[in-house]
Amino acid sequence: MTTATVVGSGPNGLAAALTLARAGVEVTVLEAADTIGGGTRSSEAILPGLLHDHCSAIHPMAVGSPLLRSVDLERYGLRWAWSELDCVHPLDDGTAGVLHRSVTETAAGLGADERLWRTLFERPVAGYDETSADIMRPLLRIPRHPIRLARFGVPAIAPATLLARAFRTEAGRALFGGVAAHAFHPLERPLSASVGLGILTAGHRYGWAVAVGGSQRIADTMAAALADHGGKIETGVRVRSVADLPLSDITVWDLAPTAVAEILGEQLPARIARAYRRFRYGPGVFKVDFAVEGGVPWTVEAARRAGTVHLGGSFADIAAGERDIHAGRMPQHPFVLVGQQYLADPQRSVGSIHPVWTYAHVPNGYTGDATEAIIAQVERFAPGFRDRVVGLTARTTEGFAEYNPNYVGGNIMTGAKDIPQLLFGPRKTLQPYDIGIPGHYLCSAATPPGPGAHGMCGANAAERAMRKLR
Repeated sequence: MTTATVVGSGPNGLAAALTLARAGVEVTVLEAADTIGGGTRSSEAILPGLLHDHCSAIHPMAVGSPLLRSVDLERYGLRWAWSELDCVHPLDDGTAGVLHRSVTETAAGLGADERLWRTLFERPVAGYDETSADIMRPLLRIPRHPIRLARFGVPAIAPATLLARAFRTEAGRALFGGVAAHAFHPLERPLSASVGLGILTAGHRYGWAVAVGGSQRIADTMAAALADHGGKIETGVRVRSVADLPLSDITVWDLAPTAVAEILGEQLPARIARAYRRFRYGPGVFKVDFAVEGGVPWTVEAARRAGTVHLGGSFADIAAGERDIHAGRMPQHPFVLVGQQYLADPQRSVGSIHPVWTYAHVPNGYTGDATEAIIAQVERFAPGFRDRVVGLTARTTEGFAEYNPNYVGGNIMTGAKDIPQLLFGPRKTLQPYDIGIPGHYLCSAATPPGPGAHGMCGANAAERAMRKLR
């Protein structure tokens, strides 16, 4: 019987394991931590019963993932839930960009930008399931749906700053810019519009969902499905060298390229080892979870109904902040993401005390304390927030790297998403999952299509392994 070892139990490692197990391969997953899940772990971080997601929290890319949908995780207990509004981007003048799941409702709320929003998203959203067959795989290959991909891809090639000029309202411009900033990439560079357009298109198709019971449920239900197909998971097992691996026909690595280079050493072909060691990491995050009595007192009423709130001010302010963190400077007013998952999943709260999830974009390896900067940004749009906080816990960039070694310097994207690494992964090749050793493959978020709980990096790597084996 064909055997496989998967190193790492993040969504991509579990997706690789599931894909192989469903094909009849005998699979063992090795996880260094005591809990599976990578960036999809959750816990009661502040008060008993108050549930916080550790990293990945809102899942517009995962809920429609071809891999997760094919596995039917609902059968194993995964439930998705949606807040009334997907995302709100408040501005200092009291207005806001409001993102509904519906393209029509979102566009109607943007006034003079209604026509532009509909032009950007109506057709791509209608054809998203076909387009995702191309964008959720390496882009440098013959597309399955070339016309739809071209319709989506032409604006995606542009810098976000260029596309932003087409907006006539600051609310529309800022709403787009806040989502584009999820790429942790300077907004004036080519392809910087792509991540924002991808998230917005997927969100309009499937909504910005949360996993009921915490993001940990994504990993737990994937593990249950894996067990149903005969797969095994061993936690507390750290692979430091090839000697720590069992003999297998296939080995799949859900690790950062630099970690793979360190473990495999001279076994890697020299050119691949050089590329992996030179792999570039982007800015980091500083995260603060809050326990908040009565929730956040947002000035903009719509923000009280949104699962995600983006705090960065105008598009120009966001772009300036992203330039700063790439230059190694901590912005005075960093871009802050706020998650209010409890609005969709009330069981995460304890009475009137609610879990509020936040993180700020900061330079890679930032050693300061951004807690006060995050509180100040929330206070800017929700005066009185500070007085409602009854507890908090912070995780630094160093803390993120300890929590998940793939997050080097606090970079939760597992690598800088500049043009070469966005298109190719850690090295320039048409086969981004191959690492140059027969039977070994890379499946972390360093490979296409990149970060998220969608699991497609793992599924793609496993499919590549099966093709090579055959």
